[in-house]
Amino acid sequence: MTHNGEETAAARRPQIQEVTELRLPPDGPRPQAPQGDRSTPPGEEEPGQPHGGTPTDADAASLPQHGGTPPGADAPDLPHDRSQAILEAAKQIGALLKRAGHPFALAGSVAVYAHGGSRYLQHDADFCVLPEDADAVAATLREAGLAVRTPPEDWLLKTTCQGQNVDIIFALAHEPVTKDMLERAHVLPVDSVLMPVLCPTDLIRSLISAFSEHYCDFGAVLPVARAVREKVDWDVIRDTCGDQPMPAAFLFLLERLDVIAPREQRT
Repeated sequence: MTHNGEETAAARRPQIQEVTELRLPPDGPRPQAPQGDRSTPPGEEEPGQPHGGTPTDADAASLPQHGGTPPGADAPDLPHDRSQAILEAAKQIGALLKRAGHPFALAGSVAVYAHGGSRYLQHDADFCVLPEDADAVAATLREAGLAVRTPPEDWLLKTTCQGQNVDIIFALAHEPVTKDMLERAHVLPVDSVLMPVLCPTDLIRSLISAFSEHYCDFGAVLPVARAVREKVDWDVIRDTCGDQPMPAAFLFLLERLDVIAPREQRT
């Protein structure tokens, strides 16, 4: 029924009720929409489907990756964490240096890990080479497709491997890397790849000797000393760097924490 060409409210009410019941059913599943149509009203998207309905390939590509790989997608062959990425970089660089015949030794946190320390790696991979071999090592890395950078510091070179920083060091704690140091290195497995690793005494000495008024992070080196304390010749450490103020303070801290025995109690 119409009045002056317009429908009355009574005539419109059934139609409004019908539309309301179609869009918002009180019970039961929502009606299945055809492929590509929205089956979920705006503002009620379900998790993992930002556009409603079945995700397309473009939708899957746009999903946040920190929550895991979407079901059915091929997971990329990448390290699971930062520590594993650093280990992968160390393995690749070590293999390159071994094949080229360069004398070297693994240093830094990855060397600590190889000696039984923590796997929690946070910075980079470090390798010691002889000063006279620095140019040849750089050439080997460039031939493998790695960019080699010369930083302002004149005691190392830098490269990037597996997305991680790698330092090629030819001076430790302001002293040149020597043949004797490399000969004292232990050949150890580094995540299944055998390579020479600085001996624990040289490793600790390099870390302690780096302490100064401008850098004195005892907290970073303390866990390292705990991890390798039984493998270190602490008398050699005291004889070579124990007279310097910061190393002496660190050795005193190790004694007070019972990490090492005072010198007079050592046999």
